[in-house]
Amino acid sequence: MGCFSFLKVMMILFNLAIFLGGGTLLGVGIWVAVDGNSFSSIFGSSSTLQFVNVSYFLIVIGAILVVLGFLGCCGAQKESKCLLIMFFSIVLIIFIAEIAAAVVALVYTSIAENILEATVTPTLKNQYGKVPEVTQIWNTTMSTVKCCGLMNYTDFTDSYYYKEHNTYPAFCCKPVNSSCSEAAAHNSSVQGCFQQLLSEIRTNAGVVGGVAAGICALEIAAMVVSMYLYCQLDKK
Repeated sequence: MGCFSFLKVMMILFNLAIFLGGGTLLGVGIWVAVDGNSFSSIFGSSSTLQFVNVSYFLIVIGAILVVLGFLGCCGAQKESKCLLIMFFSIVLIIFIAEIAAAVVALVYTSIAENILEATVTPTLKNQYGKVPEVTQIWNTTMSTVKCCGLMNYTDFTDSYYYKEHNTYPAFCCKPVNSSCSEAAAHNSSVQGCFQQLLSEIRTNAGVVGGVAAGICALEIAAMVVSMYLYCQLDKK
């Protein structure tokens, strides 16, 4: 078996796996979106909204993987230059977007913090405790990440929730206390969710970096192989 035939077979198998994996994610995502109650009952969770939010993410990722898998698999099998170059272009766009996002996250963290503070904090003040969907999302986030508000407990000062209950959310106090006063929240010094997430990422930087490097390596390999097959078709 020559180099071209070997890479063609590997390209087909690799993209077939991507296609099947994407189809699985897409199917699960649609299932959760359509019937979130049944899905939450199977896994014993009372937060249907949390599953529904995850479903949209699964649908998007699954759809992208299905398209990529189809283009790569069919492009290699049928030796179609059009499909191969489309596969290469999509992977290249994703790769560039990932690099850009990483650079922005590393270099412009403070700018991102200011943008989030200007957009998210008003929503938190006006809708937490008032809009069930917003309240559920933030409760889940604060409970899971062990944080309070976007920046800290002061995000809830003069908020709708504080005016209605004359207290801060229970997650703003250590230990978690349903009667969380301003003094108790101040003394607890619970970190905001933004800083807490950054701390978690820095703590697991090795794992995050390894996974990111592995994904980038696979994308580069996919682009190299697809371009090699594309160029070799001119010589056949």
